[in-house]
Amino acid sequence: MSAAPHTDLVEAFESSRSDLVALAYRMLGDMARAEDMVQEAWLRWSRHGETVESPRAFLVTIVTRLCLTELDSARMRREQSRADRLPEPVAIDESSLHRLETIDQVSMALLFCLQRLKPAERAVLLLHDVFDFDHAAIGALVGKSPAACRKLLERARQSIAEERRTIAASQEEHQRLLRAFVAAARAGDAEALVELLASDAVMVSDGGPNGVSDAGGFRNLPRPLRGSARIAAFIASASRRNGGGLGAEERQLNGRPAVVFFRGELPFAALLVAIAGGKIRRVFFHADVSRLRYLGGSPSTGAPGA
Repeated sequence: MSAAPHTDLVEAFESSRSDLVALAYRMLGDMARAEDMVQEAWLRWSRHGETVESPRAFLVTIVTRLCLTELDSARMRREQSRADRLPEPVAIDESSLHRLETIDQVSMALLFCLQRLKPAERAVLLLHDVFDFDHAAIGALVGKSPAACRKLLERARQSIAEERRTIAASQEEHQRLLRAFVAAARAGDAEALVELLASDAVMVSDGGPNGVSDAGGFRNLPRPLRGSARIAAFIASASRRNGGGLGAEERQLNGRPAVVFFRGELPFAALLVAIAGGKIRRVFFHADVSRLRYLGGSPSTGAPGA
């Protein structure tokens, strides 16, 4: 049997673990796969760590390469091509993303936008803006010239600029608008929903590759729904068909107030919103039950905002 890794190697790895998980989660949008990437990085670190000059750079490089390989797999290419696919929601305090400075970097709005970027753009943006890699180092990692990396970074920054606005809303404003939205949805009040939504709001509903099967008649959206009036009409209709048959509990997901819906004691869906300018600009309804495993627990009595 091989000897156990030296204590210094363990400490060096553990000091970077939350950053590595956050990197892999932002690259893949899936916590279980992110943790798999970090575990593989640990195995490689335990074999080569004693000869590494910069532990953090080595580990970030390994995790990035593993994620790029994962994203290039046929399975991930199919999943990433789905217009309705949402990143997996997580409770930061209950995951490996416990460092406070990562909260704004894992908001659902920002993660969804990252998932729309090409893998190389995603990697360049995260490595440069979060991990302070220079363009030469990034280029060597992603197989691009420094000049090409600069162009990728510029495009990636432009793509996420709008979503960064939704990070500025306070927790109090976010919670107030979320509760008002849930109350209006439960009442099937389309007019109230329109008032809460920005005119150019977008709703994304992810029911998994096979869609949502619900006794209340909820139908999956094959692509994002755009416009406050269309979103409000869809939500009001779905709420009336469902008849309030789901339990609900307010949670903190991805650093922001959110609502988890339950069928019995099992999570059925998660509702997350993004706020800017006093309006709801993004509505994310994640109902792929196979990817809600980090939301366990039974609902409390009563509805959010009641």
